[in-house]
Amino acid sequence: MFDAQHPIGPRERLALEGAAALSEIELLAIVLGTGARGLPVLELARRLVHESGGLRGLARRGLGELRAELGLGPSKAARLLAAFELGRRQAAEPPARRARLGSSQDVVGWLGPRYAEAEVEHFLAVPMDARHRPMGLFEIGKGGMTSCAVSPADVYRRILREAAPAVIFVHNHPSGAPDPSPDDLALTDRLTLAGDLLGVQVLDHVILAREGHFSFLDAGLLGTNRPSHHGGPRPTASAALTRPRRRA
Repeated sequence: MFDAQHPIGPRERLALEGAAALSEIELLAIVLGTGARGLPVLELARRLVHESGGLRGLARRGLGELRAELGLGPSKAARLLAAFELGRRQAAEPPARRARLGSSQDVVGWLGPRYAEAEVEHFLAVPMDARHRPMGLFEIGKGGMTSCAVSPADVYRRILREAAPAVIFVHNHPSGAPDPSPDDLALTDRLTLAGDLLGVQVLDHVILAREGHFSFLDAGLLGTNRPSHHGGPRPTASAALTRPRRRA
């Protein structure tokens, strides 16, 4: 029976009502375990979220920031980092074998949670079967905050090993803006032409970023009718540039 003078804590609520019934602050308090900085654990969780500008901001904190700026000890900081990383990895697990990636939104829903806010650039290849179902996920390159080096030879060596008839390319922009750079346009052209020669269809190239995503397919920048970026105006692609809606 509930005692108003001794309200139950987050762990007890989880046991009684399930994790879905708890607030973000209560879930965070369970991960933290105990209070710190002279604060009870629930108040500590609330302060951490507030001082980070929200749960998403807290998830972007590194170990040094959690300790130096937010005053957490090594154990609490490590538990937080591990919890957020597990969430990202679970969200980025390959979809079921029968699942079909039929649009750029499907790609974003799968890989966005892990890579859209990554602090360094990752270049990924998703080999696809004849029914446009993913056969795997390969990280072809990993770079700094502005670029990573990728060559068609490195890319297609992995794809051909899988005997995949098609592929989707994905990379992220740590800057936060999904707009394609001239280098992105040139690389996509090279990869598409190389795929044509090797018999591998490039289905899309999706750029993930904090402010949204960009799809080369949706912009009409794939295939034999794609406009060249050499000697002409840069193609407009507002229809392919999708930014997250702001909450009211």
